Amino acid sequence: MKTYHSEFPLPFGYSTASAVVIASMIGTGVFTTLGLEAQELKTGFSLMFLWLIGGVLALAGALSYGELAAAMPRSGGEYHFLGKIYHPVLGIVAGWISITIGFAAPSALAAMAFSRYASVFADVPATGLAVLVLVGVTAFHAFSVNIGRSFHMLTTAAKVFLILGFCISGLLVVPASHATVTPSLPGWHEVFSPSFAFSLIYVSYAYSGWNATTYIISEVHEPRRVVPRALFHGTLIVMMLYLLLNFVFLRTIPVQQLAGKLEIGALSAQYIFGDEGRLLASAMICVLLLSTISAMVMAAPRVLQVAGEDLPGLRSLAIRARDGTPLRAILLQLLLAIAFVVTDSFEGVLSFAGFTLNLITILTVAGVFVLRYSAPDMPRPYRVWGYPLTPAVFVLLNSIVLVFVLQERPLAAISSLLTVSVGVLLAWVHIRRKA
Repeated sequence: MKTYHSEFPLPFGYSTASAVVIASMIGTGVFTTLGLEAQELKTGFSLMFLWLIGGVLALAGALSYGELAAAMPRSGGEYHFLGKIYHPVLGIVAGWISITIGFAAPSALAAMAFSRYASVFADVPATGLAVLVLVGVTAFHAFSVNIGRSFHMLTTAAKVFLILGFCISGLLVVPASHATVTPSLPGWHEVFSPSFAFSLIYVSYAYSGWNATTYIISEVHEPRRVVPRALFHGTLIVMMLYLLLNFVFLRTIPVQQLAGKLEIGALSAQYIFGDEGRLLASAMICVLLLSTISAMVMAAPRVLQVAGEDLPGLRSLAIRARDGTPLRAILLQLLLAIAFVVTDSFEGVLSFAGFTLNLITILTVAGVFVLRYSAPDMPRPYRVWGYPLTPAVFVLLNSIVLVFVLQERPLAAISSLLTVSVGVLLAWVHIRRKA
């Protein structure tokens, strides 16, 4: 084994970079959060509008990250961006958040959801099955970059085709309810309510992953050109799939039956395909979740590996296998994900993760303004479309969401801020060691 050098091949092109975005985004959230949102909102219009706004925000974020990626093409995502834009200490904090909450928590949630859906086939311990899935997917990526890439491309392609097939089937059946997604006075009233703002945290979590390619930039061919395109196109594809999928859910499940339910995909499939539909949907969603976990296993260790190149205390994580696989970082990421699984609190982990990820992406997108001011002559092969409105809308609306989460879920917000504090402590330790 040896540390990273430029002679390692660049295994990822446009298709892989886009697939990482798509797979990172489509996972637990879209198949589980609609029931949580329906506890707050009662009209089909407000629920659909919620997913539209979430998609617009994700596109604004992807466009903004595209400018940063083209200007500073190195793996690490927020760890690299914030460290360069603001201060290395903030970069360390962002790296800590990315590893623990940006990847470990979503990996755990996907594995936990996998165990929920797989339980219809066999009565097995949910926690044990979730851990087994994490270990199995990690094995595909741990020893060969090419095997991991092939596994990821296969599962992502299966994910997209399965969703399209499911949606087409849902559009062909007679609707189960009379829930309307057309504008209405009660619907608009809900759109401008605190409940709508709070529900955006669930949707934002479901859309999280639109920045995934920024974590593997160093291994992408022609990153200044490819990464901005992959971020935008991958996010746009997912937005269209999400709107179609949620329309099918609302078309096939009465709104009053949605509230508080997590297995939304299975409920919809049961109506579309009959009594066997629940089994079919469960199998389909299990396949989709494998792709989501795969994307996390690809991206997260690259953050650890880049941090290992910069921070003496993490130097061992920069070591790569002969073909460039960051094996030690991959194994550490696996242990972190397993730690989240054993908490076994789905909604608690979801609120906690959504708040913290929003906080760090707000700072990163705001970095577009900071760099335009502090480094106006920096080469920018790609500039965010619609500047300054695009990044401003992202920062403003997501900041409003955080305020409502602080009011409605103070425990999740406090847990998030404690996690940030741990990151600050790690940064302080690093500075003391360098002094």
